[in-house]
Amino acid sequence: MDQRFTIRKANVTDAKGIAKVHVDSWKSTYANIVPAEYLNNLSYESREQMWTNAIPYGGVYVAESNDGRIVGFSKGGKERSGTYIGFDGEIYAIYILKEYQGKGIGTALVKPIIAEMNGMGINTMLVFVLEDNISRQFYESLGGKKIDTVEVEIGGKKLSELVYGWGNIRNIL
Repeated sequence: MDQRFTIRKANVTDAKGIAKVHVDSWKSTYANIVPAEYLNNLSYESREQMWTNAIPYGGVYVAESNDGRIVGFSKGGKERSGTYIGFDGEIYAIYILKEYQGKGIGTALVKPIIAEMNGMGINTMLVFVLEDNISRQFYESLGGKKIDTVEVEIGGKKLSELVYGWGNIRNIL
């Protein structure tokens, strides 16, 4: 494992750093996928407020560089849609700054989510990922199988989102 980062449970004081990763990674990952106007209107302040509210509920983890900067984060928990019978857990988000991708941080950020799910008696999960997002290969490399395609609207543009599922998350790590 790359020793230039540490994975830990997020606390409310991390909201500002998480918001920065969230906005910056959306702008780099979704350029030419999501309308530019939508990306340009993303603000650190609104995301910081969102994360300040979300972190106390748990399921949020950060990747921190040796200099104490948050370079990635993940969030997961119970499956939210209720549409996919037999899939009880969900990765809600994994975002990593572009320059830190491909260094094992994504896999490291998935591990505590799976551990938390196992602790809740959950051993199946899914994730929703935009079809045009190259990062979907990450979920395929973890053994995710495409189980559905759904349509979402972001910034007035209709996009396809793939749903990947895992029948046994204990097999991932």
